[in-house]
Amino acid sequence: MPNTIDGLLVQWGDRLFYPSNRMTASRTPVLTDAAVRQRAQILRQRIRATVERRAPQVMVKVTGGGRGMGAIAAHLRYIAKSGRLPIEDDRGAVRDGREALLAIADQWRLGGTRIPEVSELREAHNIMLSMPTGTDARVVRQATREFAKAELANHRYVMVLHTHQANPHVHISVRTEGRDGKRLNPRKEDLHRWRETFAEKLRDWGIEAEASSQATRGVTRRSLHGWERQPGAAARIGKRRGEHKSGPAARATRSGALKAWAEISKALAASPDPADRTLSKSIVAFVMQTEVAQAVQRMRVAQRQTELPGMTLDRERTAQRVSPERSRGPDMSR
Repeated sequence: MPNTIDGLLVQWGDRLFYPSNRMTASRTPVLTDAAVRQRAQILRQRIRATVERRAPQVMVKVTGGGRGMGAIAAHLRYIAKSGRLPIEDDRGAVRDGREALLAIADQWRLGGTRIPEVSELREAHNIMLSMPTGTDARVVRQATREFAKAELANHRYVMVLHTHQANPHVHISVRTEGRDGKRLNPRKEDLHRWRETFAEKLRDWGIEAEASSQATRGVTRRSLHGWERQPGAAARIGKRRGEHKSGPAARATRSGALKAWAEISKALAASPDPADRTLSKSIVAFVMQTEVAQAVQRMRVAQRQTELPGMTLDRERTAQRVSPERSRGPDMSR
């Protein structure tokens, strides 16, 4: 039988590192005792990578897409630098030169439902996979190749490695219509899964990489959209979006992540294994440094100030002004 600590680690660790979108079956499989022990060891490794070694986070994002063959061909020319960089397709064929780009465009235009020069539909999706400076670019390309075979096998796609910037990254352009006629329509859950898959492929090649959510990392700041990074963006739309994610769903997700970290830390602290107890202390130190925990602490200080004699500050308004994190969350400081 797996010990209780392993069971708790799997129960709460899965909520942090393996969200529900990773499950492909409608019924959650029952893990055997050996599987629980194995899963617990994997989670220990991922927890150490997150809280002790601060492993780099992978980046996978959809950067746009072509509405018609004209836009698709223009993007192919851009990522391949007009044929100067080698471009690899879904069959593994690597070509370069302008003739290769023209041939790929013809294959996409006629390979399936014909793609018109201009379309009201997004006929291709542009994806970028990236790792921080210093990562071996060859491994990034190989991991991307394996990612595409796993996630985009039903579609035509091409990929190009870029190394001219500090961080190595790969551009993928994928034809929206699949071989079976189904159209690719990536959602938030798909992007989460894609990040996990890319990180797994990198780890298989010995590159430490994580794909944990912002809630797991205790991050409250939201990512900026591309248009928001442009000069004068806020003035053009007449308003400024909040710097932090402050909606009810975001607060609930962060609170759930804090709860999971607290339960994992408590379970490991009760372990007879000194390594587990050390890991528990590392979790506490990590969580206490996160934006979420610091926001909670600031809120508690502000609330205590309202209770001092002569203070007339409104508790709710003070909490909202001091921090975007309104839920107390579990106490990690005890």
